[in-house]
Amino acid sequence: MRFRPVCSLAVLLLTGLAVPDGKYTSFVEKIGDRGLNQLGAYDLLRELTTKIGARLSGSPQAAKAVEWGEKTMKRLGFDNVHLVPCMVPHWVRGNVEKCAAQDSDGTIQLACCALGGSVGTSKDGVTAPVIEVQSVDEALKLGDQAKGKILFFNRPFDASLVNTFAQYGTAGDQRFVGPATAAKVGAVAALVRSLTGDPDNVPHTGVTENSPIPCAALSIVAANALSDALKVHPELTVNLKLSCETLPDVPSASVVGELTGMEKPNEVIVMGGHLDSWDKGQGAHDDGAGVTESLEALHLLKELGFRPKRTIRVVLFMNEENGGRGAEAYAAYAKTAKEKPIAAIESDSGGFAPRSFSCSLKDTRRLNKWLPYLSVFEADMITGGGGGGADVEPLQPLGAVLFGLEPESQRYFDYHHSDKDTLDKVNPRELELGSLSMATLAWLISEDGI
Repeated sequence: MRFRPVCSLAVLLLTGLAVPDGKYTSFVEKIGDRGLNQLGAYDLLRELTTKIGARLSGSPQAAKAVEWGEKTMKRLGFDNVHLVPCMVPHWVRGNVEKCAAQDSDGTIQLACCALGGSVGTSKDGVTAPVIEVQSVDEALKLGDQAKGKILFFNRPFDASLVNTFAQYGTAGDQRFVGPATAAKVGAVAALVRSLTGDPDNVPHTGVTENSPIPCAALSIVAANALSDALKVHPELTVNLKLSCETLPDVPSASVVGELTGMEKPNEVIVMGGHLDSWDKGQGAHDDGAGVTESLEALHLLKELGFRPKRTIRVVLFMNEENGGRGAEAYAAYAKTAKEKPIAAIESDSGGFAPRSFSCSLKDTRRLNKWLPYLSVFEADMITGGGGGGADVEPLQPLGAVLFGLEPESQRYFDYHHSDKDTLDKVNPRELELGSLSMATLAWLISEDGI
């Protein structure tokens, strides 16, 4: 078991962990005391998830979330609250999602959900024999064998990898490009094992790229059942019915608010998460957590009267899940503004207890002076050579150093993009520690530069 620092700066001092000059001791103590006693991030998350719920780009709920974000920033007293408009995709799931395997022993109902961007089927659905594959490369090698078939991508998470984001990274290509690959070799539909390690009967959605054929995710129970049935009855057929469709793009926006810097207002530190979510569950961990952590972080600074040297800005990005239009629009806005983005911090890995920050700098040794302060809230490492997240990535060419909050990872993909991503899966104290970590890092950058 790895030792975790006790959440008290006084204890850190007593145990001999050096705090440079004690310069930010008072800051850390004040925000920690206020944040952990009020748990404001969870109150905000409750508002977002229970009053609005899932917020897929282009939906009425996404529009309500933009209104909520703007009103919330104004209520919390942020400076310069405004919207950065963008056009976003409008894909709708529809109310028909059925998948059934038929063999000589009968019918097996398979829990499924359409992948984001999938085309729909006719009323009768698509019926065809199934070929199971373990990789995109294996699908490509099928050649003419795939014509008229349904390809079933069934590579599981690699359980030997400790970090579940690494597991997701090694399995994700079968959802991202598997269906489009299946279409290239003549398949009429694609099924994909859900990107989760949780062996339940809940399918997990997510975007797929440029697929002209219907495609759906199967729950782990369903994927295992189909794979087992194919071993006994390789001639079985599957019928897939989906009523999803893509409608014309609609206008939306990212939401911006800040605390203006007192000395260098044109040097900007961005904090944020993405306001949209998939249309399953309530979008609590993905990414209501990042949205509300960011809002709470800036609110604590405002509430306690801390005025930063440099501007600290919260951006609630729209359309991360299926397009990145909000990130592109904000980067275009930042490029033309008379300001310099010096750092960008994103939270898009769930509202679990913080562990570290990734950083786009290859050598982060000069940032080690900040670790004693961040360690108070259990984010006790800054790891170099990484990134910050999809929404802040476009700011790197403008000069921003990117940071990503990295919480404990083991439970995230149990809920990710599924009906299980709901408020009750978020621990209020863990969520607040994420806010406190982000507030501390943003404050340190605002005071010391980078």
